[in-house]
Amino acid sequence: MAKIEQQTEEFELVIITGMSGAGKTVAVQSFEDMGYFCIDNLPPALIPKFIDLVKESGGKMQKVALVIDLRGREFFDQLFEAIDTIGAESMVTPQILFLDAKDNVLVRRYKETRRSHPLAAGGPPLEGIAVERKLLDDLKGQAQMILDTTELKPLQLRERIIQRFSCTEKQVFNVHILSFGYKHGIPIDADLVFDVRFLPNPHYIESMRPKTGLDKEVSDYVLKWSETQQFIEKLHDLLKLILPHYKREGKSQLVLAIGCTGGKHRSITLAEYFKKQLAEDGYYTYVTHRDYEKGKREG
Repeated sequence: MAKIEQQTEEFELVIITGMSGAGKTVAVQSFEDMGYFCIDNLPPALIPKFIDLVKESGGKMQKVALVIDLRGREFFDQLFEAIDTIGAESMVTPQILFLDAKDNVLVRRYKETRRSHPLAAGGPPLEGIAVERKLLDDLKGQAQMILDTTELKPLQLRERIIQRFSCTEKQVFNVHILSFGYKHGIPIDADLVFDVRFLPNPHYIESMRPKTGLDKEVSDYVLKWSETQQFIEKLHDLLKLILPHYKREGKSQLVLAIGCTGGKHRSITLAEYFKKQLAEDGYYTYVTHRDYEKGKREG
């Protein structure tokens, strides 16, 4: 009888979960395209046994993605037990990707597909969404990455996942800087949120109103004030203090959100500024201007 070769190298394990209708199907398809071995809707109780199969594959499965849908409290408890079990394995690096969206968007997606919510028991989707959100609250708190798909099209979600997980080497700590407008809501996936509405606003200068923080005229205006320089100096000092601690705790990504009124001028300017500044500090950074298109339409 042939001897089974045990895998000795560390492999990557991503657990994809979150709200029903938030984009798990798009997510698992994205992972498949990146060469991950994917299993959809695996019962949590079977995760440890599946990990044993991966270890017996002799290194054939280096990247694995599992989609977990929770359909009751029993599944929830089993998943936490499985995470604790695999977390003790030195050759396994578990990461939880949690997909979320606002309730009204989830309801609209269910109506568009004419599907019933699995936890609604024949009732309206909103009832099932409320039950599911409460059930997943603790799991969301353990996620290494939370993606709010409220305003993301499937292609944008795919691009975000590929950008985060396509690195063939071991994932490095990165800082995602997100500009936004408070009038459009605070991003739910932010780790740190800073309000810059106290800074002088280019919106009140007619020549700058239709422009954005990506335009030099606007960015120069925002950055020239003493209060702006004092703010970025103190925020930079804070980030230099706390970012190494986030990294040391095993966090792979920090989402830094900077908001102004419309997400068009001040927040974009400072997001671009800190993208360059933190890159100079040695961090992998990338920026998203969430409300950029809205600002262009409103300008």
